[in-house]
Amino acid sequence: MARGIERRQVFRDDVDRDDFLSRLGSLAGEKAWVVYAWALLPNHFHLLVRTARQPLPRCMRRLMTGYAGFFNRRHGRSGHVFQNRYKSVVVEEESYFLELVRYLHLNPVRAGVVGGLDELDRYAYAGHSALIGHVERDWQETEAVLERYGRTLVRARRAYRRFLQEGMARGRRSDLVGGGLVRSAGGWAAVRELRRGREAYLGDERVLGSSRYVERLLKEMEGREAAKMSRGRSAPAFEELAAKMAKEWGVSVGALTGGGRARRVSQARAALAHAWVEEFGRSGVELARRMGVKPQSVYEAIERARSRAGG
Repeated sequence: MARGIERRQVFRDDVDRDDFLSRLGSLAGEKAWVVYAWALLPNHFHLLVRTARQPLPRCMRRLMTGYAGFFNRRHGRSGHVFQNRYKSVVVEEESYFLELVRYLHLNPVRAGVVGGLDELDRYAYAGHSALIGHVERDWQETEAVLERYGRTLVRARRAYRRFLQEGMARGRRSDLVGGGLVRSAGGWAAVRELRRGREAYLGDERVLGSSRYVERLLKEMEGREAAKMSRGRSAPAFEELAAKMAKEWGVSVGALTGGGRARRVSQARAALAHAWVEEFGRSGVELARRMGVKPQSVYEAIERARSRAGG
């Protein structure tokens, strides 16, 4: 999920919402991720997705950076649209999947955006209407949700809707925003610190699942982080990569870290950002610091490089 900066509106009208959904759907159409449930509220959005061909950070960058640029151009504004980084929660699927589908899809009702379940059935800006069959979303994975409720489409939809009706009285579910007894905003490293001497408390606000599930995820992440560090060591130094890109684009190395806006300089910066983050798995924040720009500028440059490459 992600909120608007200072809790401001990120969707002012249906044009905004439709643009956001076209970007969300494009990523699903590319098999970058699988979208099971979603809801757009005036100042934030919720998604329940499974990562596929692209990692979650890359998908979210493409979605949020692209939409923020559209929103700013359309409304004649500049600056950040979303508040900080999005919040993500890793979910133990079979234990929480259906509860999360229900919780996300009832958000417009709880927020007063729609008046009740009958209105939600036809509300175009939550995934519920596609599950019920009132709005066509060919990019939304409805079958994987409905097959859990019945063998035929009609029975599954009826059972799913009854399940939502039962959840109307439950209100907000604090237990669905993070799992375990200990919560940390510091990421996996902070979770490992919490575990030392306190193995009974296996939890993180980024994990929703049993202690055994959290333990398994921690081991997987330790392996991934080790592989990433190894890949980082084999990546070229910033100076080497900057010199290579400067030569390819016929600009000076100094221009890459300056404030110039010449077309070839911008293209060289975009190529540098794309190689640094996408090819070598290095930190975009670190690159922003080395280039003397904001991290958002780095990710926008990556988007430009990806667009030129056709994807």
